[in-house]
Amino acid sequence: MHNRSKWTAVIALTLAVQAGLAAFAVPAARAADGTKNYRVYQNDKPIRDFQTSAGAIAYAKGYAYAHVERITGRQWIWDDFPRYKVYENGVSSPGREFRTLREAEQFAAKTRFAQIRDLEAPGFVESKFPHFQVYQGDKTIASGSFATLAEAKKAAGTYAGAHIIDLSTNQWVWDNISDARAAALRQSKPAYSVVKDGVLVGDKGYGFLLDAERAANGLPGATVVNTSTSQVVHRNTPTFTVMQSGPAVKSFFGIDGAIAYAKKLAGAAVKKDGLTWWTNLPYLSVFQGDKLLRTFNARKSAVAYAAGYKNASVVTADGRTIWSSAKTLTFLGWNGVSDTDTVLSQLGRTQGLDIDSPSWFELAAADGSFTDDSDPALAASVRASGIKLTPLVSNQFDAKLTSAFLRDPAAQNSFIAKLVARLAQLKVAGVNVDFEGLAGGDRDRYTAFLRSLTSAAHKSGLTVSVDLPRGDVLWDAQTAYDHAALAGIVDMIVLMAYDQHWEGSDQAGSVAGLAWTEEGVRQFLAYGIPHGKLMLGIPFYAREWRVDAAGGLVDSKALLMKSVGALIQSTGAKGVFDAASGQTKYRYAGSDGYTHVFWSETAETVKARVAIAKKYDLAGVAAWRLGFEQAELWPALLTLK
Repeated sequence: MHNRSKWTAVIALTLAVQAGLAAFAVPAARAADGTKNYRVYQNDKPIRDFQTSAGAIAYAKGYAYAHVERITGRQWIWDDFPRYKVYENGVSSPGREFRTLREAEQFAAKTRFAQIRDLEAPGFVESKFPHFQVYQGDKTIASGSFATLAEAKKAAGTYAGAHIIDLSTNQWVWDNISDARAAALRQSKPAYSVVKDGVLVGDKGYGFLLDAERAANGLPGATVVNTSTSQVVHRNTPTFTVMQSGPAVKSFFGIDGAIAYAKKLAGAAVKKDGLTWWTNLPYLSVFQGDKLLRTFNARKSAVAYAAGYKNASVVTADGRTIWSSAKTLTFLGWNGVSDTDTVLSQLGRTQGLDIDSPSWFELAAADGSFTDDSDPALAASVRASGIKLTPLVSNQFDAKLTSAFLRDPAAQNSFIAKLVARLAQLKVAGVNVDFEGLAGGDRDRYTAFLRSLTSAAHKSGLTVSVDLPRGDVLWDAQTAYDHAALAGIVDMIVLMAYDQHWEGSDQAGSVAGLAWTEEGVRQFLAYGIPHGKLMLGIPFYAREWRVDAAGGLVDSKALLMKSVGALIQSTGAKGVFDAASGQTKYRYAGSDGYTHVFWSETAETVKARVAIAKKYDLAGVAAWRLGFEQAELWPALLTLK
């Protein structure tokens, strides 16, 4: 409940504190500067918001794969994404990614076979591959791969009975085996056999490995097997396969021949043993959901293209999502006041806030007249910051006044016409309707009123959201809120999931137990309200109760979330986890002779409420109210969007 009487004392105290600090207050003209304009991302995940691009960039430099966007319009400002990536025969890692070609070359110089890929261009800019392999007998020499024959010969010379295979032709091209030794091997007991498709080829084996390899090389797909160990020691099967858009096109023994062929094809890749040794496929792919839309070399082009689609993402060939327009939680904040300076101060603390709702309008009389505390300059400032405005309009929570208003069509027409005209003049996004304390008998009239208001608002390009108390299925049908009907009328329904125990309760308890909150979500969804049309209202406050020696409830007062820590520290309150509410219940003996009890609202309980919204795929969360929370909460909330 956004009940003004409930918050009179709190607001008065807040204003008093503000007045006491007036000498130190930031001038109103500078208050708008507190708005966060830039957001830091790591890949596609938001991390933190900043007032200036310089601050955002400085912070982003502490993260890998970070970038900075201007929140309004999601303009890409800066990134530290790598431009070049070093591979070694198809293998790479994040530690081999660099911003400049020079850095990549310096790293590549430390490896025997390095290939440098320009991530924003097809193919590779520099490559060094192995072309010759040294063997001793039928055993591969460790580190026996070389780029040139001269290097291979130099290394092979240190081994007895060595030979070299040209990897581009799969042919034996050199050995240090004497003619006498070769003749002796040919006269010895056969040690090798040639096999093709699992069948032995010929009726004799080979004592000299060279003879067996030559025989196998005349039969595509044949292998040479060591008859003693049953190990395959030579294969006449091309190891490099050129792929085009998925299917295999042609195979090669050597990497150079495979690359030369692949370069003639679009969307080609050269693979060996599942690893990509070369490709001209673009590094970036744009998806809509799981559907591939298009590929790009340049990040700028990929993001610009993806921005034209809903639920789109830009994904690297390594599987990292670097940008996404996929659905995120919407964060709405009620200001609870109309004062411009207070609203600006509240907004300056937030990060990731999407919609702001200042209390600008209120039904004044049954004739449809209303008070207007709106500020065009504030509306323009907030709009420029990228935050949408949906000012709150209330009904004084006066059932008698509202009932008379709902029975007067002329009053409603006047109210709707003037309110919509003012909203359009302010160029806000919409309006948030918070009519509470209504008589159950006005159920159909209230529904008809919202239908008329929404119709008029839509004609002016405005949205309408309506705040509804959590209630309960046991009595909701007797209230003025026809959940199912309203779901088909307004653009958004905000479930005010708080005041489970409130100022008028006859027993102490949590403002909003987590199980109670989740059950409220389930009930609203059961009314047929679409997940995407429902926002979860969450409290940024708790309630402190006083209990006498006999256990009787004396009274209670609102406890701002940001004040909980100081209260615990100053009173020595002891906390015990309360499984029923999912919160910590604190108790301390007050100097007034009463026992004080409260259920703490913390960053962790707020995260738990956001988790409920995510669990049920709701549109977002709405907080009552801004200014009650500690500023440190917002960076944590931003990461949960």
